[in-house]
Amino acid sequence: MKETITNKLNAFRVLYVEDEAGIRENISEILEHYFKETYTAVNAQDAYLKYVQNKPDLIITDIQMGEETGLDLIRKIRKSDSKTRIIITSAYTDLDYMLQATELYLIKYIVKPITHDKLMTALEAFIKSYDDNKIYALTEKWLFDFSKSIISNNEEEFDLTKKEALFLKQLITKNRIITYEEMESLIWDEDSVMTPNAMRLFIKNFRKKLPEKSLKNIQGTGYRLIRE
Repeated sequence: MKETITNKLNAFRVLYVEDEAGIRENISEILEHYFKETYTAVNAQDAYLKYVQNKPDLIITDIQMGEETGLDLIRKIRKSDSKTRIIITSAYTDLDYMLQATELYLIKYIVKPITHDKLMTALEAFIKSYDDNKIYALTEKWLFDFSKSIISNNEEEFDLTKKEALFLKQLITKNRIITYEEMESLIWDEDSVMTPNAMRLFIKNFRKKLPEKSLKNIQGTGYRLIRE
């Protein structure tokens, strides 16, 4: 897997649901290398409890698990949550199962046995689902959703103004110092002037919504983002 993808995975939490102990242990050991937090569950009931407690970003679940199936689990989650990404694993290639799964907005359907290549392909699809929605990892605990102009961590969400969202996207995608001249062109329109006071107020309010010490002023030049 590409290094950039592994770095991105480290910002997320995953819940892996599998009733076969051997498979669960093997796959969870792999997941622990990539994700910030890895939780495991042995059945749908256990999985739902851990989903509520830990709010994972990704759920990887088997379909057949006794009385409640993985599809039952997903339907229950989808009643109130359309954002959590979900990957299904199953020994079944039955068309009916696959059609039901498709209706539940899945990232991937992995046919068992789960090989390393299949798992990595699914995890790449998981990351791409965030990239397509313009979601960026600022640190291992902070995410920036450009499409919604929101910064979030495990505890809070911060709404960005249009100017703040545009500025942050520039800082992330260009990965360098954004000069004062660029800021004036990007943030201030033809009808406004970037006075020193206006700049100080903008930066002061912007910093309150970012991880601590992540926005660095390069004296006389501009600002750059520090992502650790």
